Amino acid sequence: MEASNVPALRQTGAVTTTNKTHGPASGEYLTFRLGSEEYGIDILKVQEIRSYEPPTRIANAPDFIKGVVNLRGVIVPIVDLRLKLNCPTAEYNSFTVVIVLNVRNRVVGAVVDSVSDVLELNRDAIKPAPELNAASVDTSFITGIGSVAERMLILMDIEGLMSSAEMGLMEAAVAA
Repeated sequence: MEASNVPALRQTGAVTTTNKTHGPASGEYLTFRLGSEEYGIDILKVQEIRSYEPPTRIANAPDFIKGVVNLRGVIVPIVDLRLKLNCPTAEYNSFTVVIVLNVRNRVVGAVVDSVSDVLELNRDAIKPAPELNAASVDTSFITGIGSVAERMLILMDIEGLMSSAEMGLMEAAVAA
């Protein structure tokens, strides 16, 4: 599914997110599943959505970096978010997809269990991320919690996560 087809899935909801550095942020979020949890990322970071195909493994890479694929002449590192975020299982099946992201002018793929839809969230629907003991839980990439009807979304800063030093995918953050 190309990113240009994603807006056809659009829904409207009363979801609210809080960006830790910029306050509540309304906008459109691509929602996806990791295990039983549902996450949302800024749709503007999404380049396209592709079915999963096994990447070429890179020697000595961390487990969550599955390897690389050649995407129309561009070598794209593939990160399994299920492994990175410590999901209990990471099965590869017909629903498994790769969200191709454009992060700091670099193309990166993120493996997720499935993509749900695109939701438009307003400020009132997004609550601040919970404050947790930083020593035991890293919530630095969670920008807020959104809720639409019975659904709860964990909104994440995918650019911050993918460009973090721990990921090793990009050079140290350069002032934007």
